[in-house]
Amino acid sequence: MVKHVILWTLKDEYNTARKTEIKRRIKEGLESLAGQIPGLVKITVHTNGLETSNADLMLDASFDSFEHLKGYSIHPAHVAVADGIVRPYTASRVCLDFKV
Repeated sequence: MVKHVILWTLKDEYNTARKTEIKRRIKEGLESLAGQIPGLVKITVHTNGLETSNADLMLDASFDSFEHLKGYSIHPAHVAVADGIVRPYTASRVCLDFKV
């Protein structure tokens, strides 16, 4: 099993209401990938961080293998969500992939 964890911050130019909407759309888009990508076991996006957080969203995904994670990164459904819903709105991205 491989875990894929990403933390994003949204661009500062958005007000609170806009950030809430962007986070909702990112969560909906990424979680909709469940069942579409081979080897993707579980995918969850957390959007309600506590006030002590310094990131706006967290992706927590599990894959059967590292090869499946690599396949996810280029899968057309994932690329469409990443390019259309995530990347245009995020200022920073930090990723940690690891075996469990």
